[in-house]
Amino acid sequence: MNQTTGISHIAVIMDGNGRWAERRGLSRTEGHLEGVSAVVRIVKKASERNVKFLTLFAFSSENWKRPQKEVEFILQLPKKFLFQYLPELIRNNVKINLLGDLQQLPYSTREALKHAVKKTAKNDGLQLNFALNYGGRQEILKAFEMMKEDDVEFTEAAVSKYLYTNQMPEPDLLIRTGGEKRLSNFLLWQMAYTEFYFSAALWPDFSNEEFDLAINEFNGRHRRFGGL
Repeated sequence: MNQTTGISHIAVIMDGNGRWAERRGLSRTEGHLEGVSAVVRIVKKASERNVKFLTLFAFSSENWKRPQKEVEFILQLPKKFLFQYLPELIRNNVKINLLGDLQQLPYSTREALKHAVKKTAKNDGLQLNFALNYGGRQEILKAFEMMKEDDVEFTEAAVSKYLYTNQMPEPDLLIRTGGEKRLSNFLLWQMAYTEFYFSAALWPDFSNEEFDLAINEFNGRHRRFGGL
């Protein structure tokens, strides 16, 4: 049975896949595979809680600095994920959106992502946003460049319309797993008034129960947006 929540948009920094694997004597790639299972679980849970938008930070513009083999493996995961789970996402009325500069991604991955966006375009349930080759500063600079080209006045409302998230509400809640407490260049403009929840759990261990705990903690907070 679906449970309502006061949250429209949850953003997640899925941190800890590599450390999860290393602590078990496994390769970092095995940790990223386990992280995919956590994605599937949390997407289902978000849908059950009637969250409208779920934005997952899958690959940052800074992640190219990692070892080449690890990068290559991570960038194949969206294709593997969609090959296995796209039919289920379609059945569950999930709509897929993409945030980031996709041109640097492998061709086969780009094509799989485009196919998923097209196949789910008419769905009106949970909107699942994958941030891939995404950087918050780069997004803002790109918005400024496009506004300059279009000769648009620089206002807060105008900038928001030129961001990847222009058709979405700003995140109500950010969840970051893995014990770190920083934004890592994620949705910098959009999270001006977002509430934060930091979890010590590594992403593959982040449970449905803690997801509920994060939502319940959010619902107990008083958001003032600069007021009283």
